Amino acid sequence: MISKQKQSSQVNFFLYLEDTLNPKHPLFILANRVDWQLFEDTFTPLYCANNGRPAKPIRLMVGLLILKHIRDISDESVVEQWTENLYYQYFCGLQQFSTDPPCASSELVHFRKRIGESGIELIFKESIRINGNDSNDDDVSVDTTVQEKNITFPTDSKLHKKIIKKCLAIAKKEKLTLRQTYTQTIKKLSIDQRFRNHPKNKGKAKKADKKMKTIAGRLVRELQRLLGLDSIYKFDFELFDSVIAQKRNSPNKIYSLHEPEVVCISKGKEHKKYEFGNKASFVITRNTGVLVGAKGFRNEFDGHTLEPALKQVEELTGRQPKTAAVDRGYRGNSEIGETKILIPKPFNDKKQTKYEQKKLRIAHKKRAAIEPIIGHLKIDHRLGRNFYKGIIGDNINILMAAAAFNFKRMMNKWKISICQFFQTHFLEFQSIILKIITFIQLNIILKSNEISKKMGFLRLDYLVCFP
Repeated sequence: MISKQKQSSQVNFFLYLEDTLNPKHPLFILANRVDWQLFEDTFTPLYCANNGRPAKPIRLMVGLLILKHIRDISDESVVEQWTENLYYQYFCGLQQFSTDPPCASSELVHFRKRIGESGIELIFKESIRINGNDSNDDDVSVDTTVQEKNITFPTDSKLHKKIIKKCLAIAKKEKLTLRQTYTQTIKKLSIDQRFRNHPKNKGKAKKADKKMKTIAGRLVRELQRLLGLDSIYKFDFELFDSVIAQKRNSPNKIYSLHEPEVVCISKGKEHKKYEFGNKASFVITRNTGVLVGAKGFRNEFDGHTLEPALKQVEELTGRQPKTAAVDRGYRGNSEIGETKILIPKPFNDKKQTKYEQKKLRIAHKKRAAIEPIIGHLKIDHRLGRNFYKGIIGDNINILMAAAAFNFKRMMNKWKISICQFFQTHFLEFQSIILKIITFIQLNIILKSNEISKKMGFLRLDYLVCFP
């Protein structure tokens, strides 16, 4: 149920946060620039008006989501730090300092599910608006990267062992008596599977893998007989059967039991040949570096991701880019709608004039700026490893990371503006300090001369001319 706003006319004898905080702090400025009423109007219909427990304020929940990705912390950490940080509380709409936690960390999960991908996209759209005229660029750069999922490196032996563990857990929960639990056998097989790269252990490990797969199949079939094919574990049994039946070259392989949608992507990296997650496409303005597009895909060819990515940019910004600089992975596209696609070509191409070659070279030099932006998204804004569930979780994490980058970009810009104030007045401060030092030195000299006169001689070596 949506909570009612409290209006109290009681006189407050305590200071408000707005009066105690530094108004030049970037988080303070951002709190006053975001259009919070937009989120209130959009998300209020998602709550029941007259039934259920009163919900937390919408600004509080949206603010916590933004802070989480700006500061690169978990749901638990952002709730904990909120009680310690005055700027966090002011950003989320509080007027006075509170020592109580804002909500349980699990409420952020429910709020993300409530607003869905469209609500997160609205936050991303607001981050583009915050950047003002910097986001109004007709030239963009596009690139893709891999967003890794929170899973271990998959192997068949790992998956079979997890299937056995889950089957035993189901049998225990349903209080079923199995013909054999294979507890001691699995322990011995796990020992045989170690050090498989040693020449003496290869055959033994291979036999242990085959035996583990056989045990997993037996347990799955036995549970299907005991529980029936239409039980509540129907989806789990189908997933287990798919994992046991798949081979090396099987299409649509399953790499994780708790994240079956994960795909294996190879980007040709020397240090990381295979990555397990999904593909993310990003669009930045070429001259200012504002993220105006962020979209998730499974494992499509880069050229097939370009049209949906540019369509998202048009929906969010209301304008279609004139040119889009891409790498050779997007070959096959020359023009999409009114957007001209710039792909690197050999500069000895006789069909191009020198002016066109120079213009193309400058465009692709600027396109390289998207690589460090992707690095910041992965390291600073939680794109490096996605902890959200399912395909919707993949898209939510991509959009929130992009929104956090745009908000952080403006916060850094406001920091620079404060530094520029001191830089512009540095010469004035320097001249004032020099005058103060000169005055102090002259006083010291005069006092030393007075002492010298009393003693019968004059210390001329102290007489120094100052500018």
